[in-house]
Amino acid sequence: MRLIGLAVVLSLSLLAPLAAEGQTVKVPRIGYLVLSPLVDPPSAERQAFLDGLRDLGYVAGRTVDIEYRSAAWNRELLPDLVAELVELKVDVIVAIPDTVEAARDATKTIPIVVPSITDAVEDRLVASLSRPGGNITGPGGTASELSAKQIELLKEAIPRLSKVAVLWNPSKQGAPLQWKGTQTAARLLGVTLQSHEVRDPNDFPRALAAMTRSRPDALLVFLSPLTTAYRPIIVEAAVKQRLPTMFALKADVEAGGLISYSANLPAVFRRAAHYVDRILKGAKAGDLPIEQPTKFELVINLKTARALGLTIPQTVLLRANQVIE
Repeated sequence: MRLIGLAVVLSLSLLAPLAAEGQTVKVPRIGYLVLSPLVDPPSAERQAFLDGLRDLGYVAGRTVDIEYRSAAWNRELLPDLVAELVELKVDVIVAIPDTVEAARDATKTIPIVVPSITDAVEDRLVASLSRPGGNITGPGGTASELSAKQIELLKEAIPRLSKVAVLWNPSKQGAPLQWKGTQTAARLLGVTLQSHEVRDPNDFPRALAAMTRSRPDALLVFLSPLTTAYRPIIVEAAVKQRLPTMFALKADVEAGGLISYSANLPAVFRRAAHYVDRILKGAKAGDLPIEQPTKFELVINLKTARALGLTIPQTVLLRANQVIE
């Protein structure tokens, strides 16, 4: 009996490696689709997403694979890029704003997580915020309400404000509704808007030249990957024209803009990692509610204000989350 037992143990030990070789551990695969070029080191938003994944136990290249696809501003490439991700059978697609429609049109089955998804119901991307349905979800917000608040803050910071130039990309998901919300708020405040559209990099020289001619009292910049990428040029042009600016990112104000007001975008991208995690663990995208941001940041650059000869009212300064001296 002892000899028989020894033979069984020996046989199992010999077979175990063969069995292990036949087993493959599936590593989750995430598609990451972006219109702008991918930069190294990663942008603050992409790094926040990666940090969020790491906090949840996912390490890129080890416990999760990330397939990056960038259109490098060529919007016409997006359908082919997302088709590649579908062909690779990724488990989930992270579609950065400006790529959502291409991802939606390419697949109705692969879950799509959109960081900072805005006005999703109005744009008919989802059925409702509480129960999106379909395959699209993500942490988001209401861009039209945000821009209305930005106009209000500009008017409060600059009481003489009467004409505001708006630099925006109408191709961005949610931007047309944001523009309508801005128009409504401007009418209530007695402010005239000047629309300057930028759909690709070639539009910037024309838009900035038009602003020089129209001489507005301030500039409002809608958030988009394109305007973020061209932040240095926008800030430089505004400084030359002594033009107060309202942006949507703290980084814009750190780079020389006057004021920013928005949800914390890196925090939103970090939250997107939680959506990916839940989907990889079996949740359906259509069952995951679209969360609205609860914390907003008001950042003011007093150095820029002094350079522009502006005195920001104390009522505005007291509400700021951060004042850059």
